[in-house]
Amino acid sequence: MKRQICRWFFEKIMGWKIEGNIDREIKKSVLMVMPHTSWHDFYIAIICKGAIGADINWVGKKELFRFPFGSFFKSLGGSPLDRTGGLNKVDSIVSIFDSKETFRLGLSPEGTRKKVEHLKTGFYYIAVKANVPIIPVSINFEKKTVDFGNAFYPTGNIEPDLIHLNKHFIGAKGKIPENGYKISQDSTC
Repeated sequence: MKRQICRWFFEKIMGWKIEGNIDREIKKSVLMVMPHTSWHDFYIAIICKGAIGADINWVGKKELFRFPFGSFFKSLGGSPLDRTGGLNKVDSIVSIFDSKETFRLGLSPEGTRKKVEHLKTGFYYIAVKANVPIIPVSINFEKKTVDFGNAFYPTGNIEPDLIHLNKHFIGAKGKIPENGYKISQDSTC
């Protein structure tokens, strides 16, 4: 019922549509979500998540998950990121993958809503270390679509892999298009 209400709201009230979907057989993955140019991306993603009825997660510093907001953030798919013990961010997130049966992590390689010239590559190395596929997901404000691409298993050779993944985002425009990372046919990071 919740899924039907979210889908109705997303499509009929907001005027958005969903292209592609999450393969339910893939329990763990990194969702490469772009472009990320506005705070609007978060609620579009949350409502879309409800509309497709799939568990999609995000991480935040562990302090966000304390009272009074901890339960709320967890209900939205959030997981606290604990970097104690000398773990770097990639290793900390990989440990979350290891501890969960289902974990689909949505990340924006742009890392900010401001204009960037290069993508951050942490999402790629998380997928490699966790041995999970990367699913490209574009949020296109011009066409009002969220487009889920096919799962891609990284080879460990980042440059050709990113060229392949970036093809999914050609033509996707963020809410503030001038802030979007410029994708070309041969874009790496």
